[in-house]
Amino acid sequence: MKINKTNAARLLDKEKVNYELIPYEVDESDLSAVHVAESLGEDINQVFKTLVLRGDKTGHFVCVIPGDEEVNLKLAAKVSGNKSCDMIPMKELLPTTGYIRGACSPVGMKKHFPTYIHHTCIHYPFIYVSAGQRGLQIKIDPNELIRLVKAEVCTLF
Repeated sequence: MKINKTNAARLLDKEKVNYELIPYEVDESDLSAVHVAESLGEDINQVFKTLVLRGDKTGHFVCVIPGDEEVNLKLAAKVSGNKSCDMIPMKELLPTTGYIRGACSPVGMKKHFPTYIHHTCIHYPFIYVSAGQRGLQIKIDPNELIRLVKAEVCTLF
């Protein structure tokens, strides 16, 4: 099966980052990271989801957390230098990032936003994040991802 490169994959190529594109079966009724992990037969703690938030002081920022966790908004606000923050409305996701729900990658957004990744990522030799389209994940060394997106490793839940 031929896998078409996404913008995220092209950016990884340009930066000479080692990664694998891993396809999975999409279920439009369940776009959760839990479904992705089950489809891949992988530990949910290694399948990370990308969330876009807006802080009251700094504007947009990105949190990358294990797929079955919920971001703690107070912790996210604190690490990002805000007093408060909220998830952006779904209708703002595509115009803000260039990605749709279920396919938001921390790599290759329309513009770079401050990015925070949960510290558990560094416990694994690789993690999965969206490749920027539904049905495709990037398998990547978390340290490479951190370096590439200039992420701050912290506690988010």
